[in-house]
Amino acid sequence: MAKKEKLKSKEIAALGYKDAVLRSMAMLAVGKHYKYTPKEEKMALLANLWKDAEAYRQDAVLGPLALKVLDYQAEVPQYDFVDKDFPIFGVEQIAQNALDQMKNAMRLPITKGGALMPDAHHGYGLPIGGVLATENAIIPYAVGVDIGCRMCMSVFEAPSDFLEKERAQLLKSLNLHSRFGRATFEDNKRGDDFFDRPEFGQLSILRRLKDKAYAQIGSSGGGNHFVEWGYLDLETERFGLPKGRYLTLLTHSGSRGFGAFLANHYSRLAQKKRQLPKEYAHLSWFNMEEAEGQEYWMAMNMAGDYASACHHHIHRRMAEGLGLQPYVRVENHHNFAWKEVHNGKELIVHRKGATPAAAGELGVIPGSMTAPAFLVEGKGLAAALGSASHGAGRKMSRRRATETFSKAEMKAILKNAGVELIGGGLDESPDAYKDIESVIAAQTDLVNVLGRFYPKLVRME
Repeated sequence: MAKKEKLKSKEIAALGYKDAVLRSMAMLAVGKHYKYTPKEEKMALLANLWKDAEAYRQDAVLGPLALKVLDYQAEVPQYDFVDKDFPIFGVEQIAQNALDQMKNAMRLPITKGGALMPDAHHGYGLPIGGVLATENAIIPYAVGVDIGCRMCMSVFEAPSDFLEKERAQLLKSLNLHSRFGRATFEDNKRGDDFFDRPEFGQLSILRRLKDKAYAQIGSSGGGNHFVEWGYLDLETERFGLPKGRYLTLLTHSGSRGFGAFLANHYSRLAQKKRQLPKEYAHLSWFNMEEAEGQEYWMAMNMAGDYASACHHHIHRRMAEGLGLQPYVRVENHHNFAWKEVHNGKELIVHRKGATPAAAGELGVIPGSMTAPAFLVEGKGLAAALGSASHGAGRKMSRRRATETFSKAEMKAILKNAGVELIGGGLDESPDAYKDIESVIAAQTDLVNVLGRFYPKLVRME
């Protein structure tokens, strides 16, 4: 007698039977009537039924299951996932898992265009370094968890030797006027216009997060977020400043717990609403006319503005502490979505770990704590949807970096680069990142380089 081979619930779910009731009916039907049928044939039978339930409507055994599947499929939309081409910049620097994620994103029925930046690496849903244009749809995880994460650079018209002469004072300013992680400022005042925004009264989830946002304003997140003093070598006359070296403050951080809560909340809602196959789940979207889509759009923009306000507080505290005034400030989001017109059509352009680089648009692309950050001007390349990389990009995971490098090795790297670090872990070792010069070289069609910032005094969590 043939051997009984039972199917597992997860195997049936992989065929499309994600609903618990459908899975139970399927397992009962094949378990009772096909108990001695080889497992491969059982799987093929259920797969065929899922694809063409109408053909099994009159089947004496599988008819009830087929009717239930037809009802389910009528209520839950079925999508066609079709391959679409997209340009890749610096393909030799990008791992296969990031390429695969981008291919999945391009297959979505809402996708109208995309591009992959040279700093790309694996993420959730859309890879970090992915640019995705959709029509009338917004994808929370294609924006990312740290909504509105951004760079902010303040350039001071100070003597070129200020950093060397006032090193102790600049280090003190980092300790006094920057906070990371759960640490917050005790003297925060509700003087920021952000907290007067009407959106707090229009969306209950924003109201619930208002106190958290207030407590954390002016602070930075952990991971790769930083506050750095260094100097900018301006390579061309700009901002009314001649070419030369300038004391510069550079920060990288996002919307803190405020944005993370919004990202996870709306991503869960999107996944329930779209019910996509597992490999596409983190690319679940809202249509813009849906209530959830309108809510997320409002929440995302609030998180982006909050991230900007946090940077402004950091830069204000630093400048006031030193009695300096910035001559110019350059800042830009990544992890955000914009309404833009491409080829005559309004699209939602998601840039997850990618920098807006429209023609003439300024931005900052950082390297690592020992490598330069680049002040750039966008060229607006249509094929890249007016985008550029957001940094050097990781070449190894945080866990692998921690296991690979020693404290002594990292200390030697910092000393050799003349960089003094407050805080920071082995997961942020400079050697865990791609070579920023190679990344910039791969996007000469995307940006012009205006200057290079060299970090010298760095604070991370």
